[in-house]
Amino acid sequence: MTDAEFNEKLLTFFKALADEQRLKIVGLLAQREYGVEELAETLGLGVSTTSHHLARLSKAGLVSARAEGHYFRYRLQTETLKEMSAQLTHEEMLPQLSNSVGDDLFERKVMTAFTDSEGRIKAFPEKEKKLLVLLNYVLQAFEPGKRYSERELNEILKRYNADTAFFAPQPGGV
Repeated sequence: MTDAEFNEKLLTFFKALADEQRLKIVGLLAQREYGVEELAETLGLGVSTTSHHLARLSKAGLVSARAEGHYFRYRLQTETLKEMSAQLTHEEMLPQLSNSVGDDLFERKVMTAFTDSEGRIKAFPEKEKKLLVLLNYVLQAFEPGKRYSERELNEILKRYNADTAFFAPQPGGV
């Protein structure tokens, strides 16, 4: 797992737990399985609100559901808690969370300097390192392995800058 993937997993995990009602749900599910209606009644919440909280916890891998007739029974995934705890308390893990700090700051500065509020490129930098940041940004619009016609390619590139020819490979250039 890359640093970025782990950071995203960590953010999803902590965001899922960063709500008082979701913490209460975790506490209740630590005791036994519940149906959504039971949880809603116990917490004094609406069923849809409770379902939303369960979806957030499920996305983080903290809750799973099993079908029982027409309903679902939810249970806490204690393995996820144990796994995240082990990863976070590993002495090398926490310092690694800051690995990309310098890169992120540089990329944000480049994006702020060379794109407008709608994400369009205002100007192209002369420095190759800055240009690579913008090219990687544009590259996100393309699916790996997919072949594009020239027309499709130009339509995508126009979203970023009217000068679609700039993106064409230059002899001896990037």
